[in-house]
Amino acid sequence: MQKHNSGASFALTTSQTPGSSKPDPILIADKITRSFGGLTAVDVDHVEIQRGSITALIGPNGAGKTTFFNLLTGYDSPNSGSWSFNGKALNGIPPHKVARLGMVRTFQLTKALYRLTVIENMLLGARAQKGESVLLSAFPWIWRAQEAAIRVKATSILTNFKLLEKQDDFAAALSGGQRKLLEMARALMVEPEMVMLDEPMAGVNPALKQSLLEHIKELRSEGKTVLFVEHDMDMVHEISDWVIVMAQGKIIAEGTPATVMGNSQVIEAYLGAHHDTDLSTEGA
Repeated sequence: MQKHNSGASFALTTSQTPGSSKPDPILIADKITRSFGGLTAVDVDHVEIQRGSITALIGPNGAGKTTFFNLLTGYDSPNSGSWSFNGKALNGIPPHKVARLGMVRTFQLTKALYRLTVIENMLLGARAQKGESVLLSAFPWIWRAQEAAIRVKATSILTNFKLLEKQDDFAAALSGGQRKLLEMARALMVEPEMVMLDEPMAGVNPALKQSLLEHIKELRSEGKTVLFVEHDMDMVHEISDWVIVMAQGKIIAEGTPATVMGNSQVIEAYLGAHHDTDLSTEGA
């Protein structure tokens, strides 16, 4: 697989105005709104996600980040707006078909199938399995070679994520951090171009945090695009090429981590007006 990293280079030349265009966007969203009763949870005018980069989506609680994720991945429908992935419109496309197109996501609360083993969770993640066909399932010689190749791939990914020794354990027996690793590992079985992570560090103990960080950076080195929601500012600083800030459903700022953390609008969104606190790690 070709490896590259366009993240750092694009960040040096891209405008930091909210909604700015990117040199090679993989995901583009326009005029996305979502209301619940009288509350407007998402009101995004325009956003582009640069291909091959790690982009953080941050903001205070209730900013609309997870709702925006749900809209982009087909788990919810907007009141208005359009969005595309690799130039293909995603309006009305269900989640499983979005995943087949190469855009997969994880969840803040992990969605591992607890009554299946770790390896069974992995095998379910593979696409276009011949043995899943009712017709072909009766002819095992047609699909056995593919199934063996899928198992080899799953074993390789589990080895990389240091979960191989857990392959025969039920997913329910894993710790919270191990379930996060399993969910990310299973997402890679789809061979995605873009991985969307909803609070990957939530509930993860410090011992596993660094492992997760390294795996996310490895995705970028393999040429994949990562968009993640996170409250851990140390993580945002460490791995992000670009940061997008939401508040009250709108995108209020975007730019490099260092620039965004010193933005007065961002500070006000997090802490309220009349604060001069620097959110950067240096300021802390």
